[in-house]
Amino acid sequence: MSQSNEGLRHHCGVVGIYASEEQNIPEQLFYGLFSLQHRGQESAGIAYRNKDELVAYKSLGMVSQVLGRYLSENRASTIGIGHVRYSTHGGNKLENAQPILVSCNKGDIALAHNGNISNTQTIKDRLEAEGSIFQSTSDSELMLHLIARSRKATFPEALKEILPELEGAYSMVMIFNNTLVALRDPYGFRPLYIGTREGMTVVASETCALDILQVRDYRSVKPGELILVDENGMRSEIVMRSPRTAQCVFELIYFARPDSYVFDESVHLMRKRMGAALASIERTACDIVVPIPDSGNSAALGYAEASGVPLEQGLTRNHYAGRSFIMPTNAQRELVVRMKLHPVRSVIEGKRIVLIDDSLVRGTTSRTLVKLIKEAGAKEVHLRLTSPELKWPCYFGIDIPTRSELISNTMSPDQIAEFIGADSVVFLPIDKLAECVGKPESYCFACFSGRYPIQVPSGEKET
Repeated sequence: MSQSNEGLRHHCGVVGIYASEEQNIPEQLFYGLFSLQHRGQESAGIAYRNKDELVAYKSLGMVSQVLGRYLSENRASTIGIGHVRYSTHGGNKLENAQPILVSCNKGDIALAHNGNISNTQTIKDRLEAEGSIFQSTSDSELMLHLIARSRKATFPEALKEILPELEGAYSMVMIFNNTLVALRDPYGFRPLYIGTREGMTVVASETCALDILQVRDYRSVKPGELILVDENGMRSEIVMRSPRTAQCVFELIYFARPDSYVFDESVHLMRKRMGAALASIERTACDIVVPIPDSGNSAALGYAEASGVPLEQGLTRNHYAGRSFIMPTNAQRELVVRMKLHPVRSVIEGKRIVLIDDSLVRGTTSRTLVKLIKEAGAKEVHLRLTSPELKWPCYFGIDIPTRSELISNTMSPDQIAEFIGADSVVFLPIDKLAECVGKPESYCFACFSGRYPIQVPSGEKET
């Protein structure tokens, strides 16, 4: 469920800009990051070159709260990067906010990272034993330590040297002196796009951030591709290769904005396809299809079109409710759900409802929501999920709870239905999801199957 503290959380989103002529780079970064706010709501920050100095500003909070000050006056520059964050490694602390800015023997460097380095602890233990001192608990800081310790003479050479040590997901943007750097890990876990417009090059996690800056000529950064952009133009090379690609299928199921392209797929159309696939595997007698907004909207449209059952907006979402928070009692937790989502009684009263959402994690919010819908007069509530059953943790940038906390590891769909008070619960099977994405060999399904594309650390999350 996407509407509560029980939901899945993404690691972050990034934006990078290089302009051939000076312009208000911080303002452009603001708009790009605002478009990516859904990818991270705990902190926001930017780094840019102010004359001969690389400067950064970051803080906890939303983009408008943290970076609104950069809309008040012109700050001429040619290069900058930005970041919005949810925490996986390190938690929600100011010292973990990005971009990270350092001055070292390779020069001035700023880094913003989307993903998760799965062998963080191994590298960190080694570096600490050799005398390294860390200022944050973020895995992104490891990269800068490795670059500074490299004996290669230049930054690009040092970067290419340390990459084989990193395992996991890293779509990132960096500034080195006056060069914009874009890099995507060889498995391509996280999306990254690059585009140009009138002397400006923009890199971003999703195309919606390019759209707001009116960048129309864009492409995906290839897995393992390193791109350098400076006054001499753009240079690109594949610096790392892997036996396969492993794009995160949850980007298409839930995380990305529906108006974006990720992995060169329309997110909206892909979700419609998943909804239609759900409708194809069973025929529940129902009167209306109702999405859980907003992540269920596109899938519900696909389900309704395929089944011939009318789509109705039977739930309203309060977009001003802010972020969810943990409450100690059932009554307070129910109130939090009511603050965000509320049934439209005139739509659902007396109706048999197919309720469409993206995923089910712990089930506690679904339980409250089904209760509210039935209290509003629904005759039946049948929950349909466009993801398969979540059973395994993610090590590549999504904050999935421990296996013991995932409801699908302890209950069957029928038991889940009884627990949440629904009349039935159906998940989209993995094979049907694979048919939806078209090239399943290019995607990572590990959170459903437990079959990881690379070796992952054992530990608490697997128990």
